[in-house]
This record gives sequence, C-alpha cells and structure tokens, in this order.
Amino acid sequence: MTKMADNASSVDVVEGCRLPVLRKNQEHEDEWPLAEILSVKEVSSRKLYYVHYIDFNKRLDEWVTLDRLDLKKLQFPKKEAKTPTKNGLPGSRPSSPEREVKSSEAIQPFKGIVHSVKEVPRDTLRKSLDLNVQTTTTTTATAPSRGKTLPAPKRKAEPPAPLAPQVSPAPPVPSLPSSAEASQAAVYPAARESTTFKSREDHEQLTSLTTNGTAARRLIPPQPGRKRKANCGGTDEDSQDSSDGIPTAPRMTGSLVSDRSHDDIVTRMKNIECIELGRHRLKPWYFSPYPQELTSLPILYLCEFCLKYVKSLKCLQRHLTKCNLRHPPGNEIYRKGTISFFEIDGRKNKTYSQNLCLIAKCFLDHKTLYYDTDPFLFYVMTEYDSKGFHIVGYFSKEKESTEDYNVACILTLPPYQRRGYGKLLIEFSYELSKVEGKTGTPEKPLSDLGLLSYRSYWSQTILEILMDLKPDNGERPQITINEISEITSVKKEDVISTLQYLNLINYYKGQYILTLSEEIVDGHEKAMQKRHLRIDPKCLHFTPKDWSKRGKW
Repeated sequence: MTKMADNASSVDVVEGCRLPVLRKNQEHEDEWPLAEILSVKEVSSRKLYYVHYIDFNKRLDEWVTLDRLDLKKLQFPKKEAKTPTKNGLPGSRPSSPEREVKSSEAIQPFKGIVHSVKEVPRDTLRKSLDLNVQTTTTTTATAPSRGKTLPAPKRKAEPPAPLAPQVSPAPPVPSLPSSAEASQAAVYPAARESTTFKSREDHEQLTSLTTNGTAARRLIPPQPGRKRKANCGGTDEDSQDSSDGIPTAPRMTGSLVSDRSHDDIVTRMKNIECIELGRHRLKPWYFSPYPQELTSLPILYLCEFCLKYVKSLKCLQRHLTKCNLRHPPGNEIYRKGTISFFEIDGRKNKTYSQNLCLIAKCFLDHKTLYYDTDPFLFYVMTEYDSKGFHIVGYFSKEKESTEDYNVACILTLPPYQRRGYGKLLIEFSYELSKVEGKTGTPEKPLSDLGLLSYRSYWSQTILEILMDLKPDNGERPQITINEISEITSVKKEDVISTLQYLNLINYYKGQYILTLSEEIVDGHEKAMQKRHLRIDPKCLHFTPKDWSKRGKW
C-alpha cells in the first residue's frame, strides 16, 4: 500500500488513463482487466477513481481506491493532433508543393469521429437472391425413409461474433446454401415425424457480414421503409445521417430512444448510488437524469405505487400518508393468481409514465430518455399481496408503429430477474399482437439481456409448434413461414433469424429442410419443464383501439 502511494505521488493518474484494475470475477477470483479512468474525486483526503472495464458491460463500472490500480502498466491518454490538415476543415492550412513532396513530413488527414453508422440504400448494399419459391406443395425431392436420419453436413465451429448495436440480433448461418433452385424446405426431426417447410416469399435478400476476417452470410427479408421527418436521424439500424457523416437529430420513436451523441463522460457514469423501492433496495447500473440535487444522496427513495421520488425516508413516509394509489394508474387488463397487467396511457398519466422511464433508465444503457410520453402505452406487470400491487417490470409500445413494433422498451426490475418474468412480459406483448391481428417485433437495438430473453422465447415458441405437428394422411406435415408467423404473431424476419440461430436449416436434394436433432428436442423439453409462468389468453380482457382515428390520442 505504501509502495503504491509512493508511485502515485510521482505519477499523476488523470482522466483518460488506462491501466489494469483489480476486481473479483464470477468465481470470486482476483483478475486484473484493463480499465479506463473516467473520473477522479477526493473524499476525506482520499482519492477515488471511477473506472470502466474495457470490453465489459458498463454496469460493472465502479469507484475504486488507489490500492486496486496497477500503476506499473499505466497508459496515458494519447494526445490529438492540434492542427488538422488540408481537408477544408477549420484551422487547416493550404498545402504547398514543398510539403507535398516530402512524404515523411506529410500529416495524415483528419477524418473526425463517426457517431453512428451511415445507412446505405438497401438496394445497392444487398444482393437479391431469387429462391424461385413455390406456394403450392410439390414433390421436387424424395424424402428419406422413415427412421433414418439425414447426415448433417460438416461445419467448422466458429466462435459467435459480437453484435454491434446497429446490427440485427439474428446471428448468421454460414452453412445456408445459396442455390437459387430451392423451392421448399422440410423438417426432419431425428427419430420423430418429419415436416415439409415451405416459404411463400418470392425473394429473400442476402447480405454478408465480415466478422473477425471471415465472411458469413445471413438471410434478411425485406423491411418496409419508415417515414421520417427530414430533420430526424437515429443511431440504430434504421438511422439516416447527413452526407458528411455527421448525425442529425436523434430518432424519437421510443419512450427511451437510442442516441449515442449524448454519450459523454457525465452520462457514462452512474449518478445514483442506491434506490429504495418498497421492500427492495436497488443498485442502479447506468446513468439516469434524475434532478442534480438528488444525485449526491446516499439513497433515493421512491413510492412503489406512483413512483414519485423524494430525498429522505421522512419525506417518503409523509408522502405515503397522502398517496391513495395501491396499484399503477390505468386499466387492469389481465389477472391470474397474483400476476396482473395494467395498461397506462402516456398522455393521461404523464407524471407516472415519466417517473417509470426515469427508473427504467437506471437499468437500460442503450436508450436515451425523452419526456414526451404521449405517443406511448405502458404495460406494467405487478405482483399482488395484502399491501397492494407491486411493480415487477414493464414494457412500452407506440400507439401507432409504422414498422410493426410491439415493444419499444422492456425491463424486469433486478429483484425479479431470473425468475421467468422476462419471458412472461414478452409473451404478453405477443398476446396483445394476436388480439390486434398483427405480427410484431421489438424495437432495435436490444440490450444484451433483452436479446438473450427474446432469442430464448422465439426458440421455445417456434420449436413448440414444430414438435406439435402431426402427419397428414401418412405424409410428412407441412407448414409455411407465414403460418408460423400467423400462429405466434412473431414477425417473419424473427422466425427466419431464429431458425438460423438454432442452426436447423439444411439443404437436401433441391429443397431447404429443417432438422430437429435429439439434442435440440431434449433441450427444448427440459426448458419447457422449467417454464412455469405462462400467459392464459382467457384471463386477458383487452380491446385494441384504432389510434389512427384519434386526433391527439
């Protein structure tokens, strides 16, 4: 400790420095990952350093003391070039022939920082793959005899590539054949009945992603364009930037919308130490724009029914004597056992909706909060006991979505995570889509935990349908992508991406087939045995509204 202190006196650790920092891993073992110093403060004549662990999630960021820093491997921040060169940028000087001849003295042009991925027109970016898909049943391939399993082609095991927030969450399938002669696909479960799988799409689009030096192909169905105002842009896969690469105004299509232009030092640091919500104390993961005067408090107190925030326990007790709510405002549209769902209009209950977004921002990093909640509906899941209806999680959705989004933001509060409530929220969102007679998909980008939950739900839902198919007149049963989409209300793009993620798609004698191995079947059955919480459609009392006919909702 004294040795570290002596080193610190000679070396000044400033913001932007990088060095190994001691932390405990999941096995409670010591490790020294590389971290960046984001801020330095002094408390009681003792310096504290706010560190972000490189290649780790931001929710692991923390304040550390000097004794946890490895000053021997300190990396100072790199200085930026003071004078940008001949790009026409402010401060650049006109070039001279003498300078241009001397290549050793030439300065590299300043290219700036790109804040978001620039969208290229899909027609020029992707190659169209004509599958010559037929909509009627044909016998272009002879199915293997019953009881025999189809040998799967050998594939090289490749590590999954990390997905950027701008990339669709569907992982690529390198083995997907590119033949244009396939007309239908069959499902061949090992030691089970087989199913012919057809697609009614006339065209599928093929794009290539370069990951770690290897090119991987994935099918991306065409997506409808989204109408936007001329001065609006965004940072997800639907973003559009100006021609010079500088992002325009953030895309305001969610109650918590992704906008990386505000990702500065302030928003990169957690500003709330602890939140007390009912009988739970929550440690926030990320920044949330609560009032500045509340960020210095050791504990922020929230009313668990109206979500109002106060600065002290005494203020909360005084508020509870006047607060008449014992459940979220709005209409209760579902109840089974102790689980209830409330539908809340963002226009009619604006204060509650804004407070809900504030607490959600503490646990959602990929979104930026906006206070205009009028265009949104909030569906809050609660657990009932003798004291009232306690919030478990929620999801929001647009009243009118041009891209069939049925979820804008979704969150299960940390005390209730890993208990099946996340899948219950997702299942409920698709039950609403079934009542509305639509297919839906969550708004992108998804958080890391949200992506895992959706992948798991899609996989279980689609496998449940495929495994329940029965032979028809002694022949293998057939099902189309459209039929799976209509039954589940899962959008066709998500159905295709899930089949690719499960690696079920194979090519056999001129047609696409889906092979369900015993390993997949056994894994699915074990997962369904653990899934005790399910939505009962009979307990749902919901009437969809036509928001397009309402002036200001």
